[in-house]
Amino acid sequence: MSTTEQAALHTGHTSTAAPRNEIRIEDLTVQFPDNKGGEPVVALSNVSLDIRRGEFISLVGPSGCGKTTLLRAIADLQQPTSGRIIVRGLFPREIRMQKKYGIVFQSPVLYDWRTVRRNVCMPMEIMGIPKKQRTATVTEMLELVGLYNFGTKYPHELSGGMQQRVGIARALAVKPEILLMDEPFSALDEFTKEKLQEDLLTIWEKTQKTIVFVTHSISEAVFLSDRVVVLSPHPGRLSAVVDIDLPRPRSLQTKQMPEFYEYVNKIRNSFEGV
Repeated sequence: MSTTEQAALHTGHTSTAAPRNEIRIEDLTVQFPDNKGGEPVVALSNVSLDIRRGEFISLVGPSGCGKTTLLRAIADLQQPTSGRIIVRGLFPREIRMQKKYGIVFQSPVLYDWRTVRRNVCMPMEIMGIPKKQRTATVTEMLELVGLYNFGTKYPHELSGGMQQRVGIARALAVKPEILLMDEPFSALDEFTKEKLQEDLLTIWEKTQKTIVFVTHSISEAVFLSDRVVVLSPHPGRLSAVVDIDLPRPRSLQTKQMPEFYEYVNKIRNSFEGV
């Protein structure tokens, strides 16, 4: 830990100087109390990880390994029991208050009584962004996710994949610097999922956002990521970090490469205690 970071830890404030890494996770442990008064449940144990700016990182692992807990801790939706997270030289709470996170959940959680445009617009309304700017941003985001012609539709008129595109557009509308995605494609059919995977990579390449992506699918993680972070359960811990050296831009043909299957097998063999 640097002298500046040590001072920040003692004063309760972090440096605003540009950090070497986008996100630094240091010895993170998260425990949940047992409802029956027994020993606490350890969701994550001493996890340390650096995520670089503009990187696409996937978190993989079986149920109970702490993937979503780790994502929620980065997002300031879950507080650590010990250890800490530093994001761009600040604590997660400060980043969240500055609206630098965009979050996409497994369900897009759209408002049925709002059109697509008004769903995407809602965070900007809450932030008090002027109407002219909101209108231009909504148009930009819908073009980005391929829904420009569906702005006046309501959620019930859209397929599941289209609804998830609206969720992504809404997350990007506030111009976040970091996009956090919690199994956004897990409920979709395979054809829709593959199309959205390709579309997400196109969006990422255009926006250069840092993306942290939670998935149960090893092949999805390999296809999307620069690095895959492997978590193992009981307790949740970091088992491996695998660099994915596959050429970009990637397409469905990438999944037919021998190297693709080698990475899938390497990650599958990296789990501990499953």
